[in-house]
Amino acid sequence: MTAKKIKKLLERALSANGKMAYALYEHELAEVVDDLKLSLKRDRDDYIFTVTENTGDIAMVLVEKNGDVHINEQARDRLQALWSDAYASNIKRMLPDFARQLSQGQLPINGVTVQRKVPNLG
Repeated sequence: MTAKKIKKLLERALSANGKMAYALYEHELAEVVDDLKLSLKRDRDDYIFTVTENTGDIAMVLVEKNGDVHINEQARDRLQALWSDAYASNIKRMLPDFARQLSQGQLPINGVTVQRKVPNLG
């Protein structure tokens, strides 16, 4: 499938709160959850997520540092909560790259480290 078509499917699933396919999660993403957990720990990220597309269906998984695994709509909802007001703009900016990677047979994996403010002591 072309990157342009995949981008439209991703927009529907991630920006317009569309339906995702649990069977696709089981088929393509469940097997990478352990790798995501290892990457999360190795890179010291706060959470990591990925999406996939197959025959027009979309699936997503998000893994948090505490070990919680969120699948499909639950993953999208959790990412929306984590990014709050920045969710729409972040997704819009990331979708073209996600679509390109998926069209090339690659899984777009995104680890996120939350920047914490350091108090000004001076």
